[in-house]
Amino acid sequence: MARKLIFLFCIFPFIVGAAWAQRARLTIYNQDFAVVRVQTPLDLKQGINHVQLSDVTNYLEPDSVILRDPSGQYPLRILEQNYRADPVSQQSMLQLYEGKQINFLVTQNGHTEVVSGKIIRSGYAPPSPPTYPYYSNPYGMQQIPPAMRQPIIEVNGQLRFSLPGEPLFPALTEGSILKPVLSWVIDSQKAGHVDAQFSYITSGLGWDATYNLIEPPAGRTLDMVGWVTMHNRSGMAFKDAQVDLMAGTVRRLPPQGYGGVVGGAVGSLQLLARPFNPAGPQVTERPFDEYHLYTLHRPVTLHDQETKQVEFIRANGIKASLYYVYDGLKLDPNQYNGWSMEMIRQNRDFGTEFTRQVRVYRSFANTEANHLGVPLPAGRMRFYREGQGGNLQFLGEAPIEHTSENETVRAYTGNAFDLTGKRLRTNYVIDTMRNTLDESFKIQLSNHKKQAAEIRVDEHLYRGYTWEILQHSDPFVKMDSQTIQFRVEVPAGGEKTITYTVHYTW
Repeated sequence: MARKLIFLFCIFPFIVGAAWAQRARLTIYNQDFAVVRVQTPLDLKQGINHVQLSDVTNYLEPDSVILRDPSGQYPLRILEQNYRADPVSQQSMLQLYEGKQINFLVTQNGHTEVVSGKIIRSGYAPPSPPTYPYYSNPYGMQQIPPAMRQPIIEVNGQLRFSLPGEPLFPALTEGSILKPVLSWVIDSQKAGHVDAQFSYITSGLGWDATYNLIEPPAGRTLDMVGWVTMHNRSGMAFKDAQVDLMAGTVRRLPPQGYGGVVGGAVGSLQLLARPFNPAGPQVTERPFDEYHLYTLHRPVTLHDQETKQVEFIRANGIKASLYYVYDGLKLDPNQYNGWSMEMIRQNRDFGTEFTRQVRVYRSFANTEANHLGVPLPAGRMRFYREGQGGNLQFLGEAPIEHTSENETVRAYTGNAFDLTGKRLRTNYVIDTMRNTLDESFKIQLSNHKKQAAEIRVDEHLYRGYTWEILQHSDPFVKMDSQTIQFRVEVPAGGEKTITYTVHYTW
């Protein structure tokens, strides 16, 4: 053991450990990655220096590493960098002791004994090659035949395809590591102490926004509480870290050899432009390049495999509305996948199936006059209503896209129990000689509530791009090139019928 310590000291004159890594600065993106920055004290000698870092994540991207002196006094040149993320395990130790004799602790019927066995085959499968989104995964298994994963141990001249007991290894081997390690060979032009900045990109850290909205027992005003939720699955804990949260969609290229593109075009999202918590903001925002950052005011400790939440927005008295949508068309995307417009026109049965469900939407304006007026990052909205005795009842949830100031938030929260629809095709006439098609529909809406309800009926004109409505029982609005919408009131305990005929040409 003494020779081993001397050997490591000769290769690595100094080892940077956990003391500095606990005070990291993190910029976490909502795409399951982060930039980690730490101040790294280096005592360099002139010429070649060997440095080993023992506190890095399991998913560090080695080619993203930056080591620099912010003061510019010590130009640092990394001649060589090595990253290992294969911490020692029982299986890897068995592999390192293949061909050797070790002891096994065997317990049977309350009796414990030590037996000696020779490891013929360890059954160890090395870590898988890097796969997206992580650059390395020390816990992955390569695709090897199951039989090859069975250890073979020789005990008393007989072979067995299992371990006789708990293996007792004499010592760690020279190539063993206990956690991921990054090592450098640094060429320094001069000797001295450097407070270097070490940064890298890692997967396994992410964040998202969650909004809880509460309606009173009567009325449509909302109280909003927004949470930032951070997730740490990086394999490393960060103690008292300074955290920034980057909002927007940053373009990420996959590792070489992976066929795909991460994210999309570089986007821009403006976030909370002013404090919005009457008790004092825990998070503030500032613009940065084409993006915006949330900065947490207090240092936070992120343990590995931990989820942590911080309140970042609170607003009261938001005026909201509730409306119903009947989109009766029911299509199986697997059945009609790859169909051309001509195939759709020729098939009489296309679009004749329908659903009876009427959707419930909640909506509110994101304006300052409506007690908001702040850009909202993408996330999840959960709606509650206060019931008897102040008990909150869950009404539904919906995703929210990045929503700018002065935009409208619309959330589909479920289906109405007492509202139903029925969509029937009443006529279909196609003339392939003149390239025309006429199709008629009847939509029946039923309201079992004790009050009238306005229902918006969306109809999709899927037979072609050139169309004309020849007959309609109620006014409609053209929503886009192939969608029209009727807005009708259905009386309490009553029904309403809509009819229309569409004429296609091509």
